Amino acid sequence: MASETSPSPKILLAKPGLVAGAPVAGKFSRGGAADDEAAQLRSRLPSVASLNLLSDSWDFHIDRFLPFLTENTDFTVVGVIGPSGAGKSTILNEIYGFDSTSPGMLLPFSTQSEETRAMARHCSTGIEPRVSSERIILLDTQPVFSASVLAEMMRPDGSSTISVIAGESMSAELAHEIMNIQLAILLVSICHIVLVVSDGVHDDSMWHLMLTVDLLKHGISDPSLPASSLSQSSNLGLEKDYKVPEREEYMATPVFVHTKLHDQDFTPKTVVQLRRALLQYLKPSSFVREHTGTKPGDQHASHTDSGMLNLHAIPLKQKEENPRARHESYISALWKLRDQILSMKPPSFTRPVSEREWLKNSAKIWEQIKSSPTIMEYCRTLQHSGMFRR
Repeated sequence: MASETSPSPKILLAKPGLVAGAPVAGKFSRGGAADDEAAQLRSRLPSVASLNLLSDSWDFHIDRFLPFLTENTDFTVVGVIGPSGAGKSTILNEIYGFDSTSPGMLLPFSTQSEETRAMARHCSTGIEPRVSSERIILLDTQPVFSASVLAEMMRPDGSSTISVIAGESMSAELAHEIMNIQLAILLVSICHIVLVVSDGVHDDSMWHLMLTVDLLKHGISDPSLPASSLSQSSNLGLEKDYKVPEREEYMATPVFVHTKLHDQDFTPKTVVQLRRALLQYLKPSSFVREHTGTKPGDQHASHTDSGMLNLHAIPLKQKEENPRARHESYISALWKLRDQILSMKPPSFTRPVSEREWLKNSAKIWEQIKSSPTIMEYCRTLQHSGMFRR
């Protein structure tokens, strides 16, 4: 798709304030004093919380990020979601094209340091955006299923400090559960590609989250059809010069990534089994039906259909690569994932949309998600199930 004429794009890099020539962690650093020094420098940098699209109060803000976007219509949005420490930011740094040889350039997205890990804290809050020179908009998100996120939003009486659904009072545990769902629904609604990252080979919690997203994402528009225009069209009819084509509800393409696989798990047989298990788990969802043409309850889906699902396995990063390892290295697996993401042909929105229009409409979609009657009814069902305190 040809892009419209636009001024030279600005590039949103990492946190500002690091002097040129200061030590910076390498793209594939092997650890050591340089890494520790870089981590200490990062910890003293000013916060970029004001750039986040989602604030601590769970509201969507666009003012700080909007100046970095243009009227260009040829862009790709890549989001990531997963638990703490699974490697979300590391993967996005690779897709961004971070060059460790550039003097004074920090990682676009901060990665978890030893100190942060030891204190059981998370690095990202809300949604942290960056945009590359190739006009790839990258969205890093706060971790899901995170004890540190839950602790920050819990009052002494156990209630939530954040209103995730307007007019609904609920416990912090339930609010945290709904936050994870809302965040995932937002990503599949406004991104072209969503990286679904799991820690290890046995964790299927992210698979379950994506099934829930597929269940609850109803009536949510894509960024080219904001909620306001849809509500107006239901009463006044669509504008005469544009008619919405009949199509299934928009859903970003998910890429499932399992990281930190140990040597005994990183075998061709294990990866094939993992792929087949993923297909079986997601068979009832639109994620499978979109690619394989199967219908809910179809018992004839072939195992070869599993190749239609995007799944990547990345081995555990070692301080020293084992020359006798019988599988590809951490670096090679990360590069392969990056190359596939950059070469993918993602689904298109209903109509062409500029970067700036995409951001403005994403804010409207967020309000639509927070007021979704489907999500609200699901929340009330959980509230009355006895699984969460009142």
